[in-house]
Amino acid sequence: MNFQGNWSYPTAIRFGAGRIAELANTCAEAGIKRPLLVTDRGLASLPITTQALDVLEAAGLGRAVFADVDPNPNELNLAAGVAAYRSGDHDGVIAFGGGSGLDLGKMVAFMAGQVRPVWDFEDIGDWWTRADADAIAPIVAVPTTAGTGSEVGRASVLTDSQTHEKKIIFHPKVLPSVVICDPELTVGMPPAITAGTGLDAFAHCVEAFSSPHYHPMSQGIALEGMRLVINNLPRAYSNGADIEARAQMMSAAAMGATAFQKGLGAIHALSHPVGAIFGTHHGTTNAVCMPAVLSLNAPAIRDRFDRAAGYLGMVGGFDGFCAFVQSFNDSLGIPRRLSELGVSADAMDDLIAGALRDPSCAGNPVELTEPNLRALFEAVI
Repeated sequence: MNFQGNWSYPTAIRFGAGRIAELANTCAEAGIKRPLLVTDRGLASLPITTQALDVLEAAGLGRAVFADVDPNPNELNLAAGVAAYRSGDHDGVIAFGGGSGLDLGKMVAFMAGQVRPVWDFEDIGDWWTRADADAIAPIVAVPTTAGTGSEVGRASVLTDSQTHEKKIIFHPKVLPSVVICDPELTVGMPPAITAGTGLDAFAHCVEAFSSPHYHPMSQGIALEGMRLVINNLPRAYSNGADIEARAQMMSAAAMGATAFQKGLGAIHALSHPVGAIFGTHHGTTNAVCMPAVLSLNAPAIRDRFDRAAGYLGMVGGFDGFCAFVQSFNDSLGIPRRLSELGVSADAMDDLIAGALRDPSCAGNPVELTEPNLRALFEAVI
């Protein structure tokens, strides 16, 4: 099968192996002449980043890079990125990498022209309308993992370095203008990162499918996204050079982030404070939390997963799906408890408080309360 395409939903996407070669043309399409490539420290010196910078330089677009980005990026990284953007007289951002590089790159483009602090634009009510929309710089996104789907998202997750709280910053114009999805960029991901990021995409699809909100388009995308992960993540995990599996996982990642316009839920409400306080890998944390959350939500979601299970290739309806999720995690080296990731029950009260504040709570099909969140954290820690 030829995995190539030019898609305009949810934004313009150039999908296919080798399409990083089109990066300069993509910048022109977005109206960017002096790009700042934002990525994380781990990617800054890797061949895939050098390759992207070579393409830019050959087209006369320079090779400016900002890579002072933590695995869970915070407002300090953002301030440094905005300073680099302004001092370099840039006119757009290439957000390059996994979730951290993509999220921070989008925030640099968003905040470079704003005068209010970033926390004023948290995803609460209509706070996004406080931003000067005309001052938001154009964004090209290039994912190098297959998980977060931030390349097709209208928000970024930013950690408050003072409170250790993850906050979602939203604005419709944070959606990148153009995306390059090149599965060849993901071939070098080690198995543990392949599993963690892939299960992040799976969690997005599962939670969107479970959300009680009305969005039939997202519901359909979430179902097919789950199927792609189930069928292709084991292949990408066992053979990183399987370009077909890598392409399907890159599709699933974008689909998960598109689908969760319908809502996220308790998996992310748990995962966000855990990651903020303990620095755990987001997708891996989601995976550990998923079985307990499915159990909590069973009364509200059993019927829809009973119907979905056959399409996903499993027997036993919802119960069969839950059994599959645990065996899937086990086969991909995911621990069964967060304590194995360094999470301590000593922080229980702070974790519960953070979860209750998280906007993901609103998309859970069972109302989240202090007692049931405590029970969830006790189960997963």
